[in-house]
Amino acid sequence: MLHPWNETLLNNRKAGNALATHHPKMLSAFRALNEAQGATGTLDAKTRELIALAVAVTTRCDGCIASHAAAARKAGVTEAELSEALGTAIALNAGAAYVYSLRAMDALADFPAA
Repeated sequence: MLHPWNETLLNNRKAGNALATHHPKMLSAFRALNEAQGATGTLDAKTRELIALAVAVTTRCDGCIASHAAAARKAGVTEAELSEALGTAIALNAGAAYVYSLRAMDALADFPAA
């Protein structure tokens, strides 16, 4: 394993409590933004999480990778599907995306299959 993804997810959630205490409106807006992303129903959860992981790789956000790998597993994403989505990130972001794609694959493996 390259990274403790479950720990990252839990630690980020715990750390978010302090920010929420001091800036509740901002955290509320951030949570609303995340909830709104699938509001149209045009894309299913699986597709949204595949996109989110590809974007997380290109932005190099470990917290995003952990959060969306967990959500991807819940949505039924397979390693083969994630590999194909990450291929797009790699094609668009070359070397950095390749390294972070390895991290996303590692993160997905850290969560139980749906």
